[in-house]
Amino acid sequence: MSTTASTAADQTAAEASDRAGASRRSGTFYRGDPGMWSWVLHRITGVLTFFFLFVHVLDTALVRVSPDTYNQVIETYKTPLVNLMEVGLVGAVLFHALNGIRVLLVDFWSKGTKYQKHMLWTIAVVWVVVMIPGAISMLWRTASEMFGG
Repeated sequence: MSTTASTAADQTAAEASDRAGASRRSGTFYRGDPGMWSWVLHRITGVLTFFFLFVHVLDTALVRVSPDTYNQVIETYKTPLVNLMEVGLVGAVLFHALNGIRVLLVDFWSKGTKYQKHMLWTIAVVWVVVMIPGAISMLWRTASEMFGG
């Protein structure tokens, strides 16, 4: 009986080793799983938000150094390109916040791992539902200025 148990254990270990070897050859276990892309987007949106906050602190500090330069910088923020960047920033912050809530639920809720894919698709739907009217309202000013409305 112990021979059978050790043979089964050896076979299981060999299969795990084969999977690990295959994974090392192909580079990843995920292969495009939505959870992996969620992880990647969470990191990217976090970095983008950090850089925005860094630039925001620097441009706000200009008011003490040179008010005229500060006013020039603020004028450049009123361009259509910066308006598009603002929409992207809002989208990044919104995704980062919603996905952060999902990550907290996966980590601290006993059923979080069971429902993580459902929660991911839920935050995707919430993100789209919030971003569409948000982007329209943010871009409305630029569109009316560009097309004379």
